[in-house]
Amino acid sequence: MTGGNQDDQGGAPGGDRDEAYMLLAIEQARLAAEEGEVPIGAVIVSDGRVIARGRNRRESRRDPTAHAEMEAIRQTIGQFASWRVERAALYVTLEPCPMCAGAIVQSRIDRVVYGCADPKAGAAATLYSLLSDPRLNHRCEVRAGVLEDQCRELLRSFFRARRASPSDGGRGE
Repeated sequence: MTGGNQDDQGGAPGGDRDEAYMLLAIEQARLAAEEGEVPIGAVIVSDGRVIARGRNRRESRRDPTAHAEMEAIRQTIGQFASWRVERAALYVTLEPCPMCAGAIVQSRIDRVVYGCADPKAGAAATLYSLLSDPRLNHRCEVRAGVLEDQCRELLRSFFRARRASPSDGGRGE
């Protein structure tokens, strides 16, 4: 699915508004990279304002669930009348994995905008289409490829530097 004609979560559909919010997600990804984490960042927007930010922290927290999307979703707790994160859009630099896509569906986020596809774990469109699967009780509007080159280059640069560094034995993990 691609962006529609109306975006209650962030204002104007697609275009400049999506790019502006994706730049905020990219800022989070850069912070993750500075902390030695894989550079993935996310923000959640509701009614035109950023209500949560997240970045990958799997290494520092020693937690396999500490993905950018999960961190942002957890930050929304208490901001809504229930566990539902309705009338919200999630912007993330890398296509969500199956775990994050499941959490997005379960939290009822309306819209997901991501930067680059994930050929190894993408669950929005690349390997699976969990966010738009008609068999599930909730579906999200999905827009892919927003600032794709910038998001992809962050990841490539990070792993290129990691492979060149002797500190991890060249594993590039």
